Amino acid sequence: MKKLVSIVIPAYNEADNIFVIAESIKKVFATLSYNYEIILVDDGSADHTLEKIKEYAATAENVFFLEFSKNFGHQLAVKAGMDHAFGDCVISMDCDMQHPPELIPEMIAKWEAGYEVVYTIREEDKNLSKGKRSSSSLFYKVLNWLSDIDLEPGAADFRLLDQRVVNVFRNFHENEPFLRGLVKWLGFKQYAIKYNPAARFSGQSKYTLKKMLRLALHGVTSFSIKPLYTAVYLGFILSFASVLYVPYIIYAFVNHVEVSGWASVIMTIVFFGGLQLIILGIIGIYVGKMFMQAKNRPNYIIRSTNIKQ
Repeated sequence: MKKLVSIVIPAYNEADNIFVIAESIKKVFATLSYNYEIILVDDGSADHTLEKIKEYAATAENVFFLEFSKNFGHQLAVKAGMDHAFGDCVISMDCDMQHPPELIPEMIAKWEAGYEVVYTIREEDKNLSKGKRSSSSLFYKVLNWLSDIDLEPGAADFRLLDQRVVNVFRNFHENEPFLRGLVKWLGFKQYAIKYNPAARFSGQSKYTLKKMLRLALHGVTSFSIKPLYTAVYLGFILSFASVLYVPYIIYAFVNHVEVSGWASVIMTIVFFGGLQLIILGIIGIYVGKMFMQAKNRPNYIIRSTNIKQ
């Protein structure tokens, strides 16, 4: 009996890419001796993405969809797809064709060789702007420095997971999952494949600088409390530095040296005030995550699906 490969694809305003990605995957599996299914997750799209998905699903028995009640985000869309994927292995990939389907045979080969997690690392795209490449590099450096995981620069959400790994994922109910970090944290036998990203077929990237910064904060606060320790260490350092100012104050008092300069005083107050707000913000993020998790709300809501329960 042929093994089943489940392919999870989150889609947010990707109407023009649905047919292309599905047909590309179909073409790849025509050369492989595996059964496959595609699970498309509509993440609250505002265009005709859902209609395109339903149109394609009506023409193929192995194409399924999940419709979110609103936009819950890329990471939860992938998680929802995995929750409903029961193939022998599960591949997650983006809808924009930047994750080349032609890499699937190599991923499956490594899985058959005994690796339970086969993930991909994106080679640096020389066509991207210097600012984009720098921000991406900084993202991984900061993430690795502040967290307890070690992600390779360019690690992508294009990966293959054995079903036993997916079964573990189903037990996670984090409010804001950071899947790249969770995959590294899980362990299992892992293998990395480097690839050159293809050009986006249609549309624009949904990951703005603001979303990248938010993702970095989620990643750091999901896997480490180092920022809290850093705040404590910084407090000790600044307290010690302030003590060094005492001898100057005594000298000025004894020798009647005028201590002038309101600008420097204001600057000092603003600096420490800003520092306190940053530290309170760090603490607030952790408290906020606990608050949201304690509500125990569902991570996502499925409005409709053609998957038989």
